[in-house]
Amino acid sequence: MDKASIGIFGGTGFYKFFDNMEEVVVETPYGSTSSSISIAEIDGKKVAFLPRHGKNHEYPPHKIPYRANLWAMKKLGVERIISPNACGSLQSHIKVGDFVICDQFVDRTSGRVSTFYDGPITTHIGMAEPYCPELMQIAVNNLKKLGYSHHEKGTVVVIEGPRFSTISESKWFTSMGWDVINMTQYPEVVLARELEMCFLNISVVTDYDVGVVSEGSVEPVSHEMVTKIFNENLEKLKTLIINIIKDIPDKREKCKCGETLKGARVSGENFISLF
Repeated sequence: MDKASIGIFGGTGFYKFFDNMEEVVVETPYGSTSSSISIAEIDGKKVAFLPRHGKNHEYPPHKIPYRANLWAMKKLGVERIISPNACGSLQSHIKVGDFVICDQFVDRTSGRVSTFYDGPITTHIGMAEPYCPELMQIAVNNLKKLGYSHHEKGTVVVIEGPRFSTISESKWFTSMGWDVINMTQYPEVVLARELEMCFLNISVVTDYDVGVVSEGSVEPVSHEMVTKIFNENLEKLKTLIINIIKDIPDKREKCKCGETLKGARVSGENFISLF
């Protein structure tokens, strides 16, 4: 299909992006996607939107059909993914309401299926730089133009969920120097790169994690708080995403995300691509 070139995954509190849209259902070898996919045009570019938790937040983080979601985006023709999410701050200088453009992740999940390549051709993709440098720079440039409080890079630690961290776990994450905490970035970013799609994370800080709370006077995290703060920043996030989309060039020339599989296959020169 050639339905869209840019894909967006909506996170907690972000279930709708377009008003005038086409809705499509994409069948995948990995089952149903989190919901139907909305497609509309922004600044002459076709954009696909999918709420990763479903339209009614029916999928908790560990049950999201990540492979189906990414496969469907690829099948629609998407080359670039924008992945906003709510997150908790692990460092006191990263404030509630700040935007963080993550450049690294640490996986602390367990049991999630995190690859399309189960054989017979063994595939090892590089993950030293998981996020697209071109999209990151476009995002940072627009955050500066809009005057939003932000951090140009950061490491997100991804926990299994659906529970939040203990104080001891949270303090450990903070002591390691990691910046924010989330439940959905893994395996989403890895699966996107396996399909040679560029990937941008925009983390919206909705709370301080419990380890930071234990050292000060800020409130402990709750789902109610996460939703409240995210909703307060939703229009800012939408404005940012629209501006990013407008600045995305038609061709990918400043990154190597589209060459991820080059040299990654262990056996056999002749293989059939996923698409």
